[in-house]
Amino acid sequence: METAEPVTGDYPTEPRLPLLTAAEAREAVGYLNLLETLDLTPRGQAAGQLAADLARRIPSP
Repeated sequence: METAEPVTGDYPTEPRLPLLTAAEAREAVGYLNLLETLDLTPRGQAAGQLAADLARRIPSP
């Protein structure tokens, strides 16, 4: 049985961005919903679908 080569790599030196808070995620969903109402093209519909998908993943307050 062959073994794989060891995985090597470097860690980034720049600081990592923090995760979104639930409040920030809710605000983003609100903006996506607003975009859906203002943009009647398929892009606006996609924003609405993304908002719905994200909203289901945000914990309730």
